[in-house]
Amino acid sequence: MASDPRPPSGAQHEIRHGDQVAVVTEVGATLRRYDVGDRQVVQGHDVDAVPDGSRGQVLVPWPNRVADGRYSWSGKDLQLPLTEVPKHNAIHGLVRWQGWALVDRDDASVSLSATVWPTPGYPFLLAVSATYRLDDEGLSVELRSRNGGADAAPYGVGQHPYLATAAGRADDVTLTVPAGTRLLVDDRGNPVGREDVAGTEYDFRSPRRIGEQVLDTAFTDLLADEDGWVRVRLDDADGSGVELRAGSTTRWLQAFTGDTLAAPRRRTAVAVEPMSCPPGAFASGDDLVTLEPGDEHLLAWGLRAW
Repeated sequence: MASDPRPPSGAQHEIRHGDQVAVVTEVGATLRRYDVGDRQVVQGHDVDAVPDGSRGQVLVPWPNRVADGRYSWSGKDLQLPLTEVPKHNAIHGLVRWQGWALVDRDDASVSLSATVWPTPGYPFLLAVSATYRLDDEGLSVELRSRNGGADAAPYGVGQHPYLATAAGRADDVTLTVPAGTRLLVDDRGNPVGREDVAGTEYDFRSPRRIGEQVLDTAFTDLLADEDGWVRVRLDDADGSGVELRAGSTTRWLQAFTGDTLAAPRRRTAVAVEPMSCPPGAFASGDDLVTLEPGDEHLLAWGLRAW
């Protein structure tokens, strides 16, 4: 007798707290779903689908792009596989299509782990974990990596959740991003400079409707609240909204209105990506972490909806 086919994202780990439910997948430790009551907070992917647009995926050991996949480290020139072939870039790390092992799970939390094994393009050994937890404050996520090798490793981390909108249109959302600077990029998405957002259409330090503006933009010079968290808000016209909070190791936030996605996904949600470093950090060194042998790095972020 033939067994039912496995979902393309592997085992589905569901956690609950009150009226909140989240689903994390075996493949990529991906956040496939987060709902509060009948409200979709994260626009994920169907259980029988492969995530499009890096939807919900963990980005380790670098977020965003490395131009031509080339960088130098400790006097050696290294070449990563080109995973964004049309633009000739290496994009979003090495673990998002990898199976992650279940470490621990209870009703309201789940932890998974993976190993980044040394390869010719990234000859370093990392132990990686992702922990998701639901409580009265919403969803919290912790992404940890430890250098298990003998050499210092270049490191960056991020995650790629798409935040759902009540009206199903990014245009109708009022966005707040407490950031003073944006990264300027070329037509391949690679950095060419920076710009102060003051007086530009990219100044979202005060709430502003997105409208028809196209965003695929990395922001920095982030302003944290008194408790040390940086908070991004999406407010819908009906009074509902979602807040993404990011801890102190989040030095950059990427906002993406999904204009390059295929219909019917195009501009139906806003991805807000907490990142430890910007695009191109492996080559530029900007906010790149040097992870010494035995050292651990933590990036914490979370979501709250109303």
